[in-house]
Amino acid sequence: MRPRHIWHYTLGLVVAASVVACGGGDQSTSEKPSSPSATPSGQKVDTATAGNVTGVVMLDGMAPANEGIKMNADPVCMKQATGVQLQETYVVGSGGALGNVFVYVKDGLGNYVFDTPTEPLNLDQKGCRYNPHVMGIRVNQPLQIVNSDPTLHNIHALGKLNPEFNNGQPIQGMKMTHTFTAQEVMLPFKCDVHGWMNAYLGVMDHPYFAVTGTDGKFELKTLPPGTYTIEAWHEKLGTATEKLTLTEKETKEVMFHFKAPGSATD
Repeated sequence: MRPRHIWHYTLGLVVAASVVACGGGDQSTSEKPSSPSATPSGQKVDTATAGNVTGVVMLDGMAPANEGIKMNADPVCMKQATGVQLQETYVVGSGGALGNVFVYVKDGLGNYVFDTPTEPLNLDQKGCRYNPHVMGIRVNQPLQIVNSDPTLHNIHALGKLNPEFNNGQPIQGMKMTHTFTAQEVMLPFKCDVHGWMNAYLGVMDHPYFAVTGTDGKFELKTLPPGTYTIEAWHEKLGTATEKLTLTEKETKEVMFHFKAPGSATD
């Protein structure tokens, strides 16, 4: 464990203690694309020959009703949130399009290397909810965690490959920045103060990932020619994978299907 992460972890334990104390598909061609695993170490993607993978994630069957959230324990949360509050487990759009699905290249990139973004991504605690509910970030890219509510929150990251941390943010407007050093799909967050608050983070060592919206669509741009395993992850429905071969400048479509719990199987 690096000293920086030891410091964050130790500080997290101290703050957490204070919180408790306060109560608070394949295509054949005559010319096969070169295998990414055979690329020289450190090679970067040639965008002039790269292709794209697009697709949609669908739910077959009727999604279970999302659980209701009761915020009575914190009057500030009740005031901040408007209307009926439901969990974001099943986000289903027209025709069964499934949102909040993390789609990424699981295998096939070989020895390609990618520049790490320096621009931080935001995870906001607003209306006593994590926003966004599902997101992706690069290894060593900064994640800025913000408390936009005038009440105590704590951010508890339960990584298995990344060190666990638990930091309190008792004041509105407080921010902290954290970086993750290992690829991990998926890393869950929770708030120990408000038990209904949860979120999921995919930490990737490459840029080929996306999160579906209510239309279920995703796009993985500028992917070099090669054979890949693409995986789709949902917090309750598990994972689905597809293998495909991408040639130069090709755009290939992929469709993932998840079965709703209780749906009849073939």
